[in-house]
Formats: sequence, C-alpha cells, structure tokens
Amino acid sequence: MKKKIICIGCNSCQAVWNFRANLIKAIQNDGYRVVVLAPKDEYAAKLESMGVQVVDLPMKMNKNPIEDIVLAVRFFRILYRLRPSAYLGFTAKPNIYGSICAHLLSIPSISNVSGLGYGFIAGGMISRLLKALYRVAFANSSRVFFQNQDDADLFLCEGIIRHQRVDLLPGSGVDLARFELLPRKCPEGRKFRFLMVARVLRDKGIFEYVEAARIILAENKNAEFWLLGSASIDNPAAVSPRTISNWVSEGCITHIHFQDDVRTFIESADCVVLPSYREGTPRVLLEAAACGRAVITSDAIGCRNAVIDGETGYLCSTRDANDLASKMRQMLELPFDRVTAFGRNGRVFMQNVFDERIVIGKYREAIRLSIEV
Repeated sequence: MKKKIICIGCNSCQAVWNFRANLIKAIQNDGYRVVVLAPKDEYAAKLESMGVQVVDLPMKMNKNPIEDIVLAVRFFRILYRLRPSAYLGFTAKPNIYGSICAHLLSIPSISNVSGLGYGFIAGGMISRLLKALYRVAFANSSRVFFQNQDDADLFLCEGIIRHQRVDLLPGSGVDLARFELLPRKCPEGRKFRFLMVARVLRDKGIFEYVEAARIILAENKNAEFWLLGSASIDNPAAVSPRTISNWVSEGCITHIHFQDDVRTFIESADCVVLPSYREGTPRVLLEAAACGRAVITSDAIGCRNAVIDGETGYLCSTRDANDLASKMRQMLELPFDRVTAFGRNGRVFMQNVFDERIVIGKYREAIRLSIEV
C-alpha cells in the first residue's frame, strides 16, 4: 500500500512556488502530503511554510552525462524511500529521470511538457538523445500534459508517446483572483510603456525587442521600453550582463532584475511584449491579459495561443524586429479606449480558456485515475 504522498519534481523551488502553489493546496486538500524534489533555494522556506517537505536535489541545466547519471540515481533513491502514490514531473530533467525512476518502482507518473528547448528541436546528436530519453521516460506514464497542440503532435509524430497518454492544458493557467483586472491609467503626460518580462535569453526574442525599441525611438515616438528579468548564467542562450548594461547606457531600455511579484510592473505598463521563438504557453502573457493589458507576441508555437490577433493584441513575425516595431507602432497609434478594450477582451479570454482552476481540475483527475489503475 503506497503512502498518501505526491512527489513533485522540478528544476527549482522558485518555479514550484510561483507556478504550482495553488495546485499543491488542492492536492493537500485531497488528503495527500506533498514532497518537492528540487534544488533548495530561498523559496524552499516558503514551500515548507505551506506544509510541504522539500528534499534538496541538486540539478544543473547542463549536458554533462556524469552529472545526469548522478541525478538519476538520486531520483531513484528518494522515490524508493518515499514510495509516493504518484510522481508529478515538471521541466525536462525531472520529466525524464524522475519518470524513468518512478516506472522502475511502479509509481504512477504524470508529466508536464511546458515547452521544448533548442536542443530538442535543432537536430543532431543531442536532439536524437533527448527524443530517445523522452521515449523511455513516457513509455509507461499515466498522463503526459502538453501546453500546446504543436508540441503534442510532434511527440506523437515522432513516436515518442502514444495518443492515449496525451492531454492538453491551457498552459499553467492563471490565478484570476491574484491577477485581477487592473485599471489602466491615461497616458497623457507620460510615455506609452512597453514591458517585456522574461529571462534575458536570445530565444526569448530579447535582441528583437531591443532593436524594435531602437526603431521606435528613432521615430521620436512617445514611448519607453522596460525589460524585467535576469540572465541565466548556465544557459547557452543567456545574454551577458555587459550587453544589458550597454543597452541601458544607450537609452533604449530600462532594465529591472527578476521580481517575485510582477503585478505592479504589469499595472504600470500599457502593453506587454514577448517576441519569443517558441514556448509552451507563456505564463507572463496570461498574467498580463488577466490584468487587462494588451499584448504583442510572436506568431510562434505556444505564443500564438495566448493572444487573439486584433482583439486582445497583435501577433508579429518571429525573429523579425521590423515587424515587431510595426506592431508596436500600430499599438501606439491606437486611441486610448481601443488599447484598453484589447485588455478587457484579454481578461475575458483568460476567464474562458486559461483559468488555473481548469489546470488544477485536470491534475486532480489524472492523479485519481493513475492511482486507481
């Protein structure tokens, strides 16, 4: 008889706290004790204050095979000791190694593919290895959630997973009570503010955002461009702090480092921008729309799901700073009421499609069904 424990594997406590806290509360209300397996950071104490046990599981986002073997062994030992009722995997390595170890121990596993990294899509040896690992990891999964149909179709077409194990989620969902509709202030007497919230990585479209800002500012438009986020030091796509500093000195962006709570910054913005190359479903766009802000994002996998083009914001071409600047220009030239209407439409869109309660309900059902089998 397995203990009434649900284990959650993730690459950081921060991600669990920011994106899964309400899911944890729902699981606890169903009578389970929750154990998080992740590298301990300053967010571990916040999880522990919720009654969550945090098991420190050091994990680097690199491609070192020796470190990955050590990580897999640690996953196995922890799951063997805990013998949970089910294992929930988030992010790539916990999805792969955690799921494989769960299967070896006859523990039902439920995974969430929130997006595919560059290494998976680019081809070559790394891509082939990742596909092989996912194929093994998901061979016996109770459920694998995807955040967009394109990623699900890719896994199905590649034969990585069977159709009956696949389900779709509306991203991570958005907490509509926390991200409430925020009144937008009239831009008279101030500049129209664009805001990008993302890790400062090339594939988030950061260079396109900066170049589009240069184009708009060269036209003497009454606009300013904010960037909220920090670079990931262990990510090959990271933008160097010196480059960011040069952008700030140039005067094309205002940079704010990572913040726990982005609501104040969304409230001060007129339009939230994310010109990413590919996503699962970007959480920041859901949060911005829930708060009643117009959005601009790339017509890329995952990103396009979060906007209704021409109703809640605009889609721009991927990797195209000129087209991004064109969409920004269109936004700037709209009457105040029209931009505000984009935000109101976005709020309704979030209520109808992306309510976090939909995600939590699907997880509760998946846990129940996996344990009953």
